[in-house]
Amino acid sequence: MRIILLLITGFMAFLPARAFAGETSSLDSGDTAWLLISTALVMLMTPGLAFFYGGMVRRKNVLGTIMHSFMILCAVSIVWVLWGYSLAFGPDIGGIVGSLEWFGLTDIIHENAPAAPTVPHLIFMMFQGMFAIITPALITGAFAERMKFSALLVFSILWVTFVYAPLAHWVWGGGWIGNIGALDFAGGTVVHISSAVAAAAAVMLIGRRKGYLREPMPPHNLTMTILGAALLWFGWFGFNAGSALASGTLAAIALVTTNTAAGTAALSWTLAEWIHRGKPTALGAVSGAVAGLVAITPAAGFVSPLSSIVIGGGAGVLCYFAVSVKPKLSYDDSLDVIGIHGVGGTWGALATGLFASLAINPDGANGLFYGNPSLLKTQAVTVIATYAFVFIVSIIILKLIDWTIGLRVSEEDEFNGLDQAVHGEMGYHFGLGGGGFSPTVHTKAEAISPKPAPVEINKAES
Repeated sequence: MRIILLLITGFMAFLPARAFAGETSSLDSGDTAWLLISTALVMLMTPGLAFFYGGMVRRKNVLGTIMHSFMILCAVSIVWVLWGYSLAFGPDIGGIVGSLEWFGLTDIIHENAPAAPTVPHLIFMMFQGMFAIITPALITGAFAERMKFSALLVFSILWVTFVYAPLAHWVWGGGWIGNIGALDFAGGTVVHISSAVAAAAAVMLIGRRKGYLREPMPPHNLTMTILGAALLWFGWFGFNAGSALASGTLAAIALVTTNTAAGTAALSWTLAEWIHRGKPTALGAVSGAVAGLVAITPAAGFVSPLSSIVIGGGAGVLCYFAVSVKPKLSYDDSLDVIGIHGVGGTWGALATGLFASLAINPDGANGLFYGNPSLLKTQAVTVIATYAFVFIVSIIILKLIDWTIGLRVSEEDEFNGLDQAVHGEMGYHFGLGGGGFSPTVHTKAEAISPKPAPVEINKAES
């Protein structure tokens, strides 16, 4: 009996070994390790974003704002495994969307990734999933301090399904944008432009915060925001350099261009603000760094370090002035998603059409400054198509939610703060202040009492 059991055990062990031998023979341990690390780095960006956004809201909304990012991390993780990844990267249907053949990932567990044949398919899936997670989290900065928590969860699930997944398929999954030769190394259109356009749709439908432009709404904890920006910068190395999908020269190029653009943009934003407002602020410096990271994202693996200086410098100045004009246009994009991710992402996508070089990446294309003006036209078409698609579908999703469960919290809840009203908690327990926070629940009559005379408040002055 012992001999029979040994034979059966040996036979069962031998079968998987032979089955895996053909499936994993092309795996590269270095590439796999790098993508594992990159996935973890990109995951850290969403908690980093929670701190970045959390420090910029009023004290009474800090927990609610952090909860947005944290719960999106949880919800989209499940959506991505069940159907999101299959829609984005599954077998192509007419260049528009992936099929549901990979629903639940059952058929890909033991495969190598088609887009990255030296790494396991599941690692590539998780890496891309972290992009799908942070994109709706970015949108939350536009409607911070006033959206229902239930509406946020429903919106995030529907938006990833009907906006993010098809757009990712268009660009990276074998869809029509990739097929026309557009370049987006790590998500200029898929992540940044899409989140900004959806943010614009949300701002239009949800409306402004009560008291916006009539009462001060300064960030309550800039040290938290600076910490969040540092975590974002750190994670962005995985975001961009990880998009090389291998541990090699291309990853090194993307890492260098990412860091260089971020530093340049922080300096150019700070200089522009110093000249324009008279003081260089910490909030401006970290906002500039994020603007540079956004702008270099589509170009990171296609341009030289010198080009990344130009891209980063342009991003800092352009995004600063985009944020500065917000009060004059009277729209309430609470945490400047449109000004940073919209303007920065658009500039980055178009700049890729200017500075891309085959000498940097033979799998890319030459841009306008290297003798190929057609790439700039292709990038422009991609930007316009992304704007149109994302805006239309986002409006439809937001309207459906508004008609059913509603988008916005009550006026009393908004006045008292979402931490207390929605979550029954307080971010801090050491007294009053910090954006009007009080553990006491106020009445509606107090909430709609007359407000002070109008004042202009914007991010650059905070």
